[in-house]
Amino acid sequence: MIDEQGRFLVSPRHLAGAGDRLADVLGPLIHVFGWSWTHDRETGRVTVVSPDDTLQVDFSPSRLDGMWWAIARNDLAWKITATRQTPLEALAGVTQALPQLLGDMRHSDRIPLTERSVADIADLYDWTAGTGAYASPDGHCTMHHTPGHPWRVEHSVFDGFDTHWAVHATGAVPAQLLTFLATPDPVERTLADVPYLARSAARLTSLTGLPSGLGAQVVHALGDLPTNGEGRRR
Repeated sequence: MIDEQGRFLVSPRHLAGAGDRLADVLGPLIHVFGWSWTHDRETGRVTVVSPDDTLQVDFSPSRLDGMWWAIARNDLAWKITATRQTPLEALAGVTQALPQLLGDMRHSDRIPLTERSVADIADLYDWTAGTGAYASPDGHCTMHHTPGHPWRVEHSVFDGFDTHWAVHATGAVPAQLLTFLATPDPVERTLADVPYLARSAARLTSLTGLPSGLGAQVVHALGDLPTNGEGRRR
């Protein structure tokens, strides 16, 4: 019998579902950088605001349209919205970079901002470039952008239930906040957290019963090596 609560490394990240690392999205802003926050116990809504009142992160898990996340400048110069199943590690990559946009360089050595463009990151990880769009190697995740229009990230596995997530970025969104989307880095999940229809498309490595002396990341990476002598995939 499969243990739905067993923990796995899952890659690529866009297939893994939201996960349970909510604290990684909001916690550093509150506990490390001192941003103010409010919590509505009735709706579950959490709002986190920068010390200078220019940036805000809003988590609204009671929204019926599934648009649970909004990260924005308060003057609406730019705004990022994300749906319920967006991987939380991707959103944490955005929120943890926000203090540096305001000149707060504490812990910048541990939260480095990339200087690469979205196109560079997409090329590095073998995303396919088309007219105004980049598609993940498996075709399940697509980033759309044409000059003068918002960024749109759309994801689903053959239009399957609970595999959909989306991110929209409007206005002059800093480029550093968009490069988090194309990474294939594995993330940790319980099997129950991985959308059922995404499991066959993802690579999963159980965190129990690992070979002696090998860490989970190593075992996961070894599982991606080819067996026919054609060389290693990037």
